[in-house]
Amino acid sequence: HKEYRRQRQMCIRDSSQPAPRPEDSLYERLGGETGVRRMLLAFYSRILADGELEPFFRKTPMDKLVHMQHEYFGAALDGPHEYGGGDLARVHAGRGIGIRHFTLFTQHLVTTLREVHVGEDDIREVVRRISALRRDVTGK
Repeated sequence: HKEYRRQRQMCIRDSSQPAPRPEDSLYERLGGETGVRRMLLAFYSRILADGELEPFFRKTPMDKLVHMQHEYFGAALDGPHEYGGGDLARVHAGRGIGIRHFTLFTQHLVTTLREVHVGEDDIREVVRRISALRRDVTGK
């Protein structure tokens, strides 16, 4: 987990990148392949530093998690990926993930998106798409 915390310092969007255009997909507006991967590394650095959320990921190989999340976010944000992971409800069932945990997770996502300079409209859209999965993740 230390590697992901170290990489967080490298995760801020490079200001030399061209500004995203409104007509780009949400995935492209978040920086495409490189931007989404950087965002996920920064995001999971936050998650692992959160005492309430870290236990859910303690036994999860981070490289696998980031890979699967990259596929998932790539698909959810209209990128070129297809999500190849398991059914979200099945994967999260019985893990004790409550609405509070989902809320914390989402708050860290918003903070990370702001940190990497994603616009507020795009942040709202990411949150809308992720929030649609709350029942699958929490069972509630």
